[in-house]
Amino acid sequence: MADHFIAPPALQRWVIDLFRAAGSSEYEARLTAEHLVGANLAGHDSHGVGMVPRYVSSLLNDELQLNQRVTIAHDAGTLVTVDGRRGIGQSVTHQAMEIAIERARTHGVCVMGLKNSHHLGRVGHWAEQAIAAGMASIHFTNAVSNPPMVAPYGGAQGRFLTNPFTVGLPRRGAEPILLDFATSAIAHGKARVAYNKKVPVPPGSLIDVNGQPTTDPAVMFEPPEGPHGALVPFAAHKGYALAMVCELLGAALTGGETMHPANMQMKYAIWNNMLAIVFDLDKLGTGEAFEREARAFVAWVESARRSGAVDRIMMPGDPERRARAARAEAVPIDSGTLAQLDDAARQVAGRFGQSPGPLSALERGC
Repeated sequence: MADHFIAPPALQRWVIDLFRAAGSSEYEARLTAEHLVGANLAGHDSHGVGMVPRYVSSLLNDELQLNQRVTIAHDAGTLVTVDGRRGIGQSVTHQAMEIAIERARTHGVCVMGLKNSHHLGRVGHWAEQAIAAGMASIHFTNAVSNPPMVAPYGGAQGRFLTNPFTVGLPRRGAEPILLDFATSAIAHGKARVAYNKKVPVPPGSLIDVNGQPTTDPAVMFEPPEGPHGALVPFAAHKGYALAMVCELLGAALTGGETMHPANMQMKYAIWNNMLAIVFDLDKLGTGEAFEREARAFVAWVESARRSGAVDRIMMPGDPERRARAARAEAVPIDSGTLAQLDDAARQVAGRFGQSPGPLSALERGC
C-alpha cells in the first residue's frame, strides 16, 4: 500500500489541533504531538501518529482522561510512586519524569513508580528526557489492555502485552546509548502497520489462533471480535522471562495493575505502569571512568570487521538517529493509517463540534 508524505511541522500542528479540539490544554496537546510525531521521525511508526485513532476511541468511551496532573501516591524521598490518574501518557509521564529527574539531581538517584497512565508511547522518549537532563535511566514498563496480545513461551494464547525494556546512557561529546525494545518479537503497533500496508511481518513474530507460526498480521485483527492469534516473545524463553520481570517490576511493584481478566475491562484504553531508576553518573563517583571506558569499548566494538549483513556496526540509538535524518522533510504514512486518522478527525468533530479536518488534506503537494 502506497505511502503518503506529510511535512513534520504540519503533522505536529494537526495533532495539536486535534487534541485541542477534543479538550486538551495547549501544553498537553503539544507534549502529545511532539511525542507521537517524534516517534514517527525516529522510525517507530508503531508508536507514532497511528496511535491517535485508538486514543480518540478511548477518549470518546470515557476511558482516557484529559488534562490530568499527576499526584504523589507515596513519598520516601529517593523512592516515589506517582499516580497518572488515567491521563494521557505523553503528559503524565513527562510530569512523572520531571519529578524523578529533579530528585536524582538532588540526591543522585530516584526510583520512581508511575501507575495508571494511559498509553505512554515510545518509552525511549522518556529515557531521552533523562539524557537531556544529564541523567542515566532504566525503565521497566508493562501494559494492560484487551485482548492480551503476547503468548508466553510455549503457549498458544496471548497472556500479556509487549512490555518494553529501556536504558538510556548520556555521554559527553558523543551520542548517547539508547536501548529500547519490546519483549515481543515485534511491537503490536508494527503488526498494525503491516496489516494496514497489507504486507507480511518477519517470520518468527506471530502465531495464529491455533498456535501455528504465521507471517500474516491479519491474525491479530480479524475477525474484529476475535479470537485472534498472538505475538511471540523475542529470543524464546529469554524474552518471555524479561517480559515477566517488566510486568512485575513495572506494575505489581508500583501499585499498578498487571495483566489478568479482572483488570481487562476496558474497550479501547491501554493502561501503562512503569518503574524508572534515574541516576546521576557523576554523583555515583564514576562519571570520568564511565566516559573513558565507554569511549574505548564503543571504538573497539565498531572496529570489528563486518560480515556484510550491515553497512556499518551501529550502537543502540543509531537507528533512530538515522531515521530522523531520513525523515526530516517528510513523514511517510500508509493509506490505511491515513484513512483511520481522517476518521478520527471526523469523530472528534462529531463529538466536540470542531476538528482540524482530514490529515489527508495536508499531504505534501496538496
